[in-house]
Amino acid sequence: MKEDLGTTKYIVHAEIEANGVVERPDVVGAIFGQTEGLLGRDLDLRELQKTGRIGRINVEISSKGGKSKGKITIPSSMDKVDTALIAAALETIDRVGPCEAKIKVLKIEDVRAVKRRKIKERAIELIKMIEESEPESQELIEEITKEMRMGEITSYGPEKLPAGPAVEESDEIIVVEGRADVLNLLKHGIRNAIAVEGTNVPQTIIDLSKRKTVTAFVDGDRGGELILKELLQVAEVDYVARAPENKEVEELTHKEIVKALRNAIPAEQAVTELERKKPKKLEEEERKARRVEKPSKKVAIELREVPDQLKEYVDKVPNTRSAYLLDKNFQLVRKLAIDELVEALSNSNGIHAVIFDGVISQRLLNIAGEKGIEYLIGMKLGPITTKPTKVKIVSLGD
Repeated sequence: MKEDLGTTKYIVHAEIEANGVVERPDVVGAIFGQTEGLLGRDLDLRELQKTGRIGRINVEISSKGGKSKGKITIPSSMDKVDTALIAAALETIDRVGPCEAKIKVLKIEDVRAVKRRKIKERAIELIKMIEESEPESQELIEEITKEMRMGEITSYGPEKLPAGPAVEESDEIIVVEGRADVLNLLKHGIRNAIAVEGTNVPQTIIDLSKRKTVTAFVDGDRGGELILKELLQVAEVDYVARAPENKEVEELTHKEIVKALRNAIPAEQAVTELERKKPKKLEEEERKARRVEKPSKKVAIELREVPDQLKEYVDKVPNTRSAYLLDKNFQLVRKLAIDELVEALSNSNGIHAVIFDGVISQRLLNIAGEKGIEYLIGMKLGPITTKPTKVKIVSLGD
């Protein structure tokens, strides 16, 4: 039977052995009878039970082979000295009924210690529950903060360029490639970024660079290098920061952003590094291009309208630095980054139309002519000296 241990401080655990068959009432009677008057009135078991200082004496006993064996438990709300005296008195009992018996106290259990242990174990479990819920709360706070920051994105200048709210008031600005880059910087607390949004550097960026300190923060790939080259040519860039190799600014973590901006180099050093990386073949092509003195050598190009079948892709391509390759049925064959376009076209057949976010160059025209491409659609028309007769050119910017 389970005892009410609400006020219990200690439990005396004892074992009993008797040379004969005895039952619970015999054991309880022996305990009360043989301890009566032994310790005085103050520690008399009957009186202690009446006042609730000793609980119900529990006896579990069984008989086998003419002998009895069992366990005794006595709950006590007294102090440890009085409880120990009661426990010692139990061991003076030598008979139960007509049978010889022996009682031995095994231990005195401190119930409060057990409770404290249970409290401690439960507290640890509860602390773990709190710890497990904390990341979710923290994540929620971070998400709300990020959403608030991302809601701060504005449109700047006549071109309505994506920008942080601090571009106008700050003496320093960070020029990035696109809207997603501005959003990522806002998400991490950087509010003075503005995007060029495309291959051509807007006049707003050029004007800002004349009165503010400019850091160009570009992707760590070929596309980022191309944007950087154009920025360095037309704007007054002071510093250059690069994302880690093959990573884009829009996907960087807070730590990566801070590290990249901290490691920004002067624009003059960036120009030197770009010149050092330039392939010899490209240098030769640029020298040849510079030797062309008369613009009259350019071929007059008849620009075409966008066919209805291609308008879906034309709407998708601006400011993505990507290219779409279509077959003769105007079905998408492949989408790729524009820095992969020349190589892809050189190794492809059956391409009927190309729509891309870039400049239509002489080299691309030559490849289009060789591969039988009918439509070449880009954002801007570059210097053209020869034009394949079958290639139809569409310049979205013009």
